[in-house]
Amino acid sequence: MILRSPVIDAVLARQTIREYTPEQISADQLETLMLAALRAPSGRNSQPIYARFCQNEAMLKEMQIDFKNIVGWGTPVHTRSDTNPFYHNAPTFAFLFARGDSRMEAGLMSENICVAARGLGLGTVIVGSVGALFSDEIAGPKWKKFLNIPENWLFQVGVGIGYPDEAPEMKPRNEGQIQVIN
Repeated sequence: MILRSPVIDAVLARQTIREYTPEQISADQLETLMLAALRAPSGRNSQPIYARFCQNEAMLKEMQIDFKNIVGWGTPVHTRSDTNPFYHNAPTFAFLFARGDSRMEAGLMSENICVAARGLGLGTVIVGSVGALFSDEIAGPKWKKFLNIPENWLFQVGVGIGYPDEAPEMKPRNEGQIQVIN
């Protein structure tokens, strides 16, 4: 029997959302997501991840132009790139950076953000492709400056956040990948 709780329900219901309404999330929702990000575990409590929650639509649109100029306008670098920008029109986008390569901690923080968002009735999409923007020798320093990120820090992952404007079917999972060893 599966045990139920609001947290378990949020974990089990969370899925990728790639279509959002234009409505911005509330200040209380944002504050809650920032606290969830801050509370993410990290190796030896090193807390290497720095999150920047961007709610500036004009800035995200300009980032998309620079991003596509780098990777190519005809290059499908992420799902639905022909119709959606890297942030999938989510009104809030969290950029996660680290002083070094801290993918494990970034994954933990992004999961905290995603599960907390689901618990608040929000949708999320995890995005890695926009890293090309921050790796570029011209655009990278420009956008890191706008986000108040030191130039030598590395982009880890991003999370689009907003009110879902779609209700996709839950994708099947391969239950054979999980086993108990006695």
